[in-house]
Amino acid sequence: MQTDNKIWIRVAGLAIMIVAIAIAIGWVILNGDRRLLRNVSVGATAITPNADGVDDIVRIAYEITRNANVSIYFENEAGERYYFRREQPRGVNEYEVLFSGVVEPYQLPDEQIQGEILARLLQDGQYEWVIEAVDDSGVRAEERGSLLISEADTSLPELRDYGFDRALFTPNRDGIDDRLLIQFYQTKEARVRVYLIGEGGLEYPISELERDIPRGAAGRHYYDYEGGVDNGAQPPADGVYEIVAESADDEGQKMRVSDTVEIRYGGVPRADIFAPATGDTLQLSGTAIELCNTLYFTVTVENYGNTPIRTTGPEPGTVYDSDWNYNTVGWSTASGAWRVGIGYENELSNYPYRWAVGELDDLEEIDGYYYLMPGERAVVTGGIRLVGPFGERNPQPLWAGLIHEDVEIAQFNNRVDPQAILVDMADEANRESCEPRPIPERDEQ
Repeated sequence: MQTDNKIWIRVAGLAIMIVAIAIAIGWVILNGDRRLLRNVSVGATAITPNADGVDDIVRIAYEITRNANVSIYFENEAGERYYFRREQPRGVNEYEVLFSGVVEPYQLPDEQIQGEILARLLQDGQYEWVIEAVDDSGVRAEERGSLLISEADTSLPELRDYGFDRALFTPNRDGIDDRLLIQFYQTKEARVRVYLIGEGGLEYPISELERDIPRGAAGRHYYDYEGGVDNGAQPPADGVYEIVAESADDEGQKMRVSDTVEIRYGGVPRADIFAPATGDTLQLSGTAIELCNTLYFTVTVENYGNTPIRTTGPEPGTVYDSDWNYNTVGWSTASGAWRVGIGYENELSNYPYRWAVGELDDLEEIDGYYYLMPGERAVVTGGIRLVGPFGERNPQPLWAGLIHEDVEIAQFNNRVDPQAILVDMADEANRESCEPRPIPERDEQ
């Protein structure tokens, strides 16, 4: 009797199990597979991430059946974890991603690295891959497998000895600290991007100054930045900025270095010879001048830009002999400086007579140089003693100009207000020489 009861219990238990399995199968058929993480596949068990085009990547696919945060990571034989994706929100869908061996940044023990690692290849070795999903209720699901990494080109695209040639940068085309030279040593072939981070995260790209090392190749590289002023663009506002260099190699490894620089007095210089509402822009003391007498002029210069303009001498009021030029009086060309000039047809050099754009009282001294500040005007005077005619013609057209030396003479500042000047003198046979006079001594300005 007891034996019959045992048999009956076993039969009943088996029947219940069969019914449960049938119910489960029926539920799956009716409702589908409701596992949080399913259809996981990793397309290879080994890769060689060295950018040779062979077995460099592996396809990872999975499906999420309800909203969850998904992580994909790799564990080496020592149990150290390296994340490829970390707690990324995913909705209900099928997903596919290509893995090239690059994971979140890490650093090896006792490793000396210059710069910040942004992404890095796994070292050669055997890894266990893990795909993990956690839904909004905290339910967790994962799948695991193995992946062998070999022949990985793990040398980092370092940018060593990153630095600038100056800490203070004044991009205003005054010839003083107008350009910033950025340099570094690149350890391997990589794509490099250099940029300044402006307000609100706006990026200002900086171009490479190519020399003997081709762009992207290992070696020392130089980048030249002038704030965009050379192209007429307004530079970033005065302040301290971070300049970043980022490198990325063919394997997908990325690095970053940065440093700060201060921008001061930045801007596109803008000035002109002011034209009054009435009267001549170039005011002259006469239109007919006797030989050995002096022709005087007056003009007004206005800095209508937002950055100071630098100037050099000679100071206003200086009188030239007509056979002198600005080199004669000791004021050779100064790159980036602004000066008022007087020119004429057939001149041997462009605007041979030049003066500072203001007297010392009109100017502001900055680091030993003199500037006409934004919004300011200055009256410039000077003279030319006629020891002969201006060139081959008499009368001769004469004009004013505002010269940005070694940069440009803007069209509206060139040949301003031409006027014919007659030098009243005897014919050459009866002409007396003018009394010589000493060349004015240079006053520093």
